[in-house]
Amino acid sequence: MRFLATALLALCLLAPTGPTSEALAQFNRTESIADSYREVAQQLINAALADSAAYGRLTELTDGFGHRFSGSENLERALDWIIEEMEEDGLENVRGESVPVPHWVRGAESLELIAPRRVKLPMLGLGGSVGTPQEGIRAELLVVSSFDELEARSDEARGKIVLLNAPFVSYGQTVTYRVHGAIAAAKAGAVASLIRSVTPFSMRTPHTGQMLYDPSAPQIPHAAITVEDAVMLQRMQERGERIEVLLKMEAQTLPETTSRNVIAEIAGWEHPDEVVVMGGHIDSWDVGTGAMDDGGGSVAAWEALRLMRELGLRPRRTVRVVLWTNEENGLRGALAYRDYHVDELDDHVLAIESDAGVFKPLGFGFTGSTAAYVIIREIGSLLEPIGADDVRRGGGGADIGPIMREGVPGMGLRVDGEKYFWYHHTEADTIEVLDPREMAECVAAMAVMAYVVADLPQRLPR
Repeated sequence: MRFLATALLALCLLAPTGPTSEALAQFNRTESIADSYREVAQQLINAALADSAAYGRLTELTDGFGHRFSGSENLERALDWIIEEMEEDGLENVRGESVPVPHWVRGAESLELIAPRRVKLPMLGLGGSVGTPQEGIRAELLVVSSFDELEARSDEARGKIVLLNAPFVSYGQTVTYRVHGAIAAAKAGAVASLIRSVTPFSMRTPHTGQMLYDPSAPQIPHAAITVEDAVMLQRMQERGERIEVLLKMEAQTLPETTSRNVIAEIAGWEHPDEVVVMGGHIDSWDVGTGAMDDGGGSVAAWEALRLMRELGLRPRRTVRVVLWTNEENGLRGALAYRDYHVDELDDHVLAIESDAGVFKPLGFGFTGSTAAYVIIREIGSLLEPIGADDVRRGGGGADIGPIMREGVPGMGLRVDGEKYFWYHHTEADTIEVLDPREMAECVAAMAVMAYVVADLPQRLPR
């Protein structure tokens, strides 16, 4: 960057008419990016850490509206409130952009162990599942530990409820049992399927999430049970005991409805059409209150923008916060944003997402050109005071994925995620799992990164 500034200055000096004072002010930089922005970065950090404003606003959101599942009144009422609050904050171009979303409803549900003893088992139907008949499905249970074992024992699975008791390896590897478990069980002749919840830790908390069907296989009910109960049922089967369960689910898929992506901005003073996007997804599953996943990421981005406005920081380029809808069971908000703004994506300078919980921030993961990565790493060094200066190759997020595939550089906030999958998609995803100081540090990290990239004399190279 120093070489580029020197070269541009030299070109200006060689021009017949001479450089303007504005050009000299823009390009006569002999200090590094980090040195140029250290003072403003510390301003943003200090403002973010001054109080628990972000945590307080997230508490108000989750206490006031509860979960925010696509298709629910909770979500739409929460979006109305957010828009009103953003306008009161003095943010610019506040609006909702319509998004058609699926409307799956859980309804009443239960799982009861009938034999070898009677007991209610905690469970959660998986998103998109069909329901059972009103009387439920009562059948013998077959426990398997993998798809391979299910295929090998397919003769035994016919007419039974299959439990896929796959141990947690990593989310990426193990989640396939949630997503594709009903397909495999149906192809083996099962009448319903259960999975061991996708988590490394459990306190008898089942985890929900999205699942899929295959047109080539029957649609059977699909639900998650706790780690403890899955292991218990495995033990019963290994002892040779006959296991019988009764599954009841009122789940149904209703006609699509309309939701919104919420957008707010600080318009750039020099290049308002060039945009740095940051945000999270505002929808959540219909259990817990979605404080961690991803109310926290949404509010952190919102608060980062509010602090810029409060401090009077208007960068050269526009900083835009997007709170995407329907990430959890359709990604419709992300796709709608891409389609709505497709003609503007060449001027999307960077997209930043926070969807890993607003725990202790460690840095960012970045996907983009080598030249851009060098700049991003230098900007990241400004976050050393809060220990969030570790910028690595490779990063993004589900909601910025569609525009990243169109060439927009992307990055994800990296946090200490040790406990993330303890609470993921459970009733335990509430405000109490988050820490006010850690959330404030996440706000600071996003504010510094977004502001500096938006204010650089030259745009981030692709």
